[in-house]
Amino acid sequence: MKPSERVAEALDRIEAADPDVRAWVVVDRENALRAAKERDRDPGPLQGMPFGVKDMIDVAGLPTECGSPVRRGHVARSDAWLVARLREAGAIPIGKTVTTEFAYFSPGPTRNPRDLSRTPGGSSSGSAAAVAAGMVPLALGTQTAGSVTRPASFCGIAGYVAAHGTLPLRGIVGMCPALDSAGLLAASVSDLARVHEVLTGEATAPDPRPPRLLVWDGTEAGGVGEEMLAALHRAEKAAVEAGAVVEPCPVPMAEVVDAHGTVMAYEAARSHVGCLRQEQISTRLSGLIAAGRAVPSGGYRAALRTAAEARARLAAAEYDAILAPAALGAALPGLGNTGSPVLSRPWQLLGYPAVTVPGLSDAAGMPLGMQLAGRPGRMAALLAVAGFLETAISPG
Repeated sequence: MKPSERVAEALDRIEAADPDVRAWVVVDRENALRAAKERDRDPGPLQGMPFGVKDMIDVAGLPTECGSPVRRGHVARSDAWLVARLREAGAIPIGKTVTTEFAYFSPGPTRNPRDLSRTPGGSSSGSAAAVAAGMVPLALGTQTAGSVTRPASFCGIAGYVAAHGTLPLRGIVGMCPALDSAGLLAASVSDLARVHEVLTGEATAPDPRPPRLLVWDGTEAGGVGEEMLAALHRAEKAAVEAGAVVEPCPVPMAEVVDAHGTVMAYEAARSHVGCLRQEQISTRLSGLIAAGRAVPSGGYRAALRTAAEARARLAAAEYDAILAPAALGAALPGLGNTGSPVLSRPWQLLGYPAVTVPGLSDAAGMPLGMQLAGRPGRMAALLAVAGFLETAISPG
C-alpha cells in the first residue's frame, strides 16, 4: 500500500471512530495527505506509516497545548526530535492526541476503545486509544511516572518507554528532568521493535538463550488486584514453560516508589509548571506543585540516594528483565480517574527502559498488561525478551 493510501485509510478510520473515542485534539488532514503523496515516490523505511503525537510533543505548525488552557494557541515552530526522526524515515504525523493536563492526572475526554465507559489511562491517553481503536499503527507518548505503561495496559496494546536520557527530548514539554522519558505505543512488541530500529539503528534479534527474569509482584506498593496478580502468575508460568529462568526480585521497591513521588513533586514545583499561578491550572496539578514546594532539598537528595542504592543492588543481580504488572488492574470505570502509576514509579526513577506486553485479560475481557523493565543501554535486548514473553502468553 502506498503512503497516500495508508494515510487516507487512517484518516477514514479516525473520522469513523473518533466521535466515540475522542482521542484527537487536532487532525492535520490536509498536510498529512500532502506529505503522504510526496512520500509515494520515496516511501522510506516506515513506508508512510501514519502516527499520532501526544500533545506534549511539538509538530511544526500545530498547537502544543499540553491539555491545559494555559497553553491555548501555542503553535510549535519546529518538530520535536522524535517527530523529525520519524519523518526522515517516511512516517507521517496525522495530528495531536489528547493528554492529561501537563501529563499529570487531570483527565481529558478520551475513552477506552475496549469499553467506552472506562478510562484509557493517563497521561498518554489519546495516543493509546488511537492505536487501540485501529486509527493509527503508532503514536508517541511521554512518561514521567506511568504515562505510557498504564494506558498501554488499560487499552491492550504494547508500550515502549526509553531509558532516561537515551532518546533526545528536544521539542517535548517536560515536567521533571530526572524522570521524563519519550515513549511509543503500538499494537505489538514487534511493531515497537521496528520503530526502535529506525530511531536508533539498533536491530532487535531473538536471543537463543532463554531469558532470566526477576519477578516483582508489586504488592509491597499496595493495591494490586487479584485478577492482575493471577495474570502475572499466568505470564510467569508461560515464560517458564517457554524456557525462561524465573526468580523473585531480590531488591525491595517500596522505598523506591516513595522516592519517585518525592523527586517528581520536588522537580515539578521547580519546573516551568511550578511557575504557573494556581488559578490557571487544575487542582490536581496545583496540589502536586504545593507538595513539591514543601519538600526540602535534603529530602530530594535523600530520594536520589535511595534510587542510586537500588540501582547498584540491581546492577549486581543476574537478570535480563524484571517482570511486573503494568497497572494495579484493568481500566477503571468512568473517565474521572486515570488510575495509579505506582507500579511504574520504581523503573522510572531508576532510569530503566520498560516495555508493556499485551495479551492477557480479566474475566470481563478487559486487558491486563505486563511490564518488563531492563537495563539502561540494552533496549534491543529488552525488546527481544518482550517479544519472547508476548509469544509465550499469546502463542496463537
